[in-house]
Amino acid sequence: MEREAVLVGIDVGTSKVCALIGEVGRDGRLTIMGHGTVPASGLKKGVVVNIDQTVRSIADAVERAERLSGWKIDRAFVGVGGQHVESLNSTGQVAVTAHHREVTREDISRAIEVARAVSIPNNRDVLHVERRGFTVDGQEGVKDPLGMSALRLEVEAHIVSASATAVQNLTKCVQLAGVKIDELVVDGLASAEAVLTETEKELGVAVADIGAGTIDLTLFAEGSPFHTSVLPVGGNNVTNDVAIGVKTTLQVAEELKVRHGTCDLRNIEDEEIGVTVLGEEAGRTVSREELCRIIEARMRETFELLKDEMARSGHGMLPAGIILTGGGAQLAGTAELGRDVLQMPVRIAGPSGIGGLVDTIQDPSYSTAVGLLRWGATSIAMGEPLHYESAPGGGILSRLRNAIRSIFP
Repeated sequence: MEREAVLVGIDVGTSKVCALIGEVGRDGRLTIMGHGTVPASGLKKGVVVNIDQTVRSIADAVERAERLSGWKIDRAFVGVGGQHVESLNSTGQVAVTAHHREVTREDISRAIEVARAVSIPNNRDVLHVERRGFTVDGQEGVKDPLGMSALRLEVEAHIVSASATAVQNLTKCVQLAGVKIDELVVDGLASAEAVLTETEKELGVAVADIGAGTIDLTLFAEGSPFHTSVLPVGGNNVTNDVAIGVKTTLQVAEELKVRHGTCDLRNIEDEEIGVTVLGEEAGRTVSREELCRIIEARMRETFELLKDEMARSGHGMLPAGIILTGGGAQLAGTAELGRDVLQMPVRIAGPSGIGGLVDTIQDPSYSTAVGLLRWGATSIAMGEPLHYESAPGGGILSRLRNAIRSIFP
C-alpha cells in the first residue's frame, strides 16, 4: 500500500453497534482515528428485526465516530452475523487455455467461478469465495499457480453464504443511515483478521467470537478458512439463566454476572450478595457459589456445543487450539473451563497491532470492528485508497432525513 488509506468498519451486533474509523499507513499499521459505540436496538441474535430502531443505532454510532475523528463517514465495510450464515467447501477444475500452457489470471478466475457454481438456493447470497489452495496437474498444495506450466488447474474454495432476506434488511438499514457499503464481511472472518497470527492459521486454529446473542466460529488450516458457522447462543443466555435462577431482572443479572461471576468453580470465596428479587420489596441475598454454578453450567454447555460443531467440521482437534474473543469471552474463568471441556489449548485475545485511540478498542468485544478495518485494508492493498471528507456535517436527524429522501424521493 503506497499511501495512507482511511477505512471505516461497522459492526452491527446483538447488544451494540460500533463504528470505527482507521488509517492504514504505508507500513500497513492500523491507527484508530475515531470510534462510536451505542447499545443496539432492533436486532435479535445478530439479525435485524426492526428497521427503524436499527437505522437509528447505526446512524448514532456513525455520528459519534465522526465527532471524535473529525471525518465524515459515507461508506464502510459492514459485518454480517446471525445463525443464517453457513459455509461449504467446493472445487473447480479447468483446462489451461493459453497456447504456451502457462496459468494466467483468467484461468484462475475461471476455476474459481466453476467452484462458485455449486448449487446455492435462491434465497441465499454468496458473500465470500475464499481460495484454499490449488492443484496443478495433480500437484497439490500450490498457493499461487500464476505463471506455472500446466494442462489442468483445480482450485479448492471455501464458500460462505447468508440469508438473502437478512442481508437485504441489513443493507437497507446501513443505507438508510446514510452509509454506502464497500463490502459485506461475515463477522467470524472479520474477527479472525483481528486476533489470529499467520502461524496459527497455518498450523490449524479455531476462533470463537462469543457475542451477546451468537458465537461466530471459524476454523483455519494451512493458512485459510475451511469452516464457518454461527451458533445461536451467547452471553445473553448466561444472563437469562442467572435472572431465572436468582429470580431477578435481566439488568441485575447482567451486573451479577460481570461483577461476581466466574466459570471456574475451584477455590471460590463464598459470600452473600444482596440482590433485588422480582415480587419482593425487601430483596434477598444469594451466595456467590450458587451464582457461579448457574454460570458454569451454561458456559460448560456452550463449550460442549462448540466441541460438537468442531467435530462436525471433521477437525475436532487443531494444533493451535481455539482463540476466544468477543465480549462474552471476558467472563472470568472462561479460558480455564474451555480447556477442561475442549481438551485443547485455549487463549483469550483482543485486537492487537493497532495504534491511535486504543484505550477501549483493544478489548475483545471490538475484535469484529477492528477486523473489518483489517479486511478492508487487505481488499484495497493493490488499489487506490478510499477517501473521506474531513469535518463531519449534519447531525443524526439530518443524516436520516437525507438518506430517506435519497431512497424515497
